[in-house]
Amino acid sequence: MKEERYKALYLENQLCFPLYACAKEVTRQYRPFLDRYGITYTQYIALLALWEYGPMHLEDLGEKLMLDSGTLTPLLKKLEEKGYLIREKDPEDKRNLILSVSEKGFALREEALLIPSQIGSCLHLSKEEALTLYHLLYKTINNMKESA
Repeated sequence: MKEERYKALYLENQLCFPLYACAKEVTRQYRPFLDRYGITYTQYIALLALWEYGPMHLEDLGEKLMLDSGTLTPLLKKLEEKGYLIREKDPEDKRNLILSVSEKGFALREEALLIPSQIGSCLHLSKEEALTLYHLLYKTINNMKESA
């Protein structure tokens, strides 16, 4: 039973809920495309960052993906087991890992070229709407980081 004084707590009034539900649905849409390579969405975005920026330290990847090392380490180990990734100790500081894409990982990059357009077709947004959403999401992320 809806009571006016609790209106701020109604699910329909929560911005967090459609953000959560949308993120979950977008990730679900990726699954059929990524399953053929045996990787998860989080492994995919790790590969995206490494394809774009090249070899990097674990903590740098975590910063780019906004993930902690406890989340990253198991998924990177699995990418290494599948042959997509190389994890090596930094010769200058053995406590740090340098992550790089393997030859097999770069072959996957070629195959993955179609994924963004396939996902884009699921969204049913114009280019302008998608760009607006993109900018609003990053604005929200940055504002929340600044206020933390």
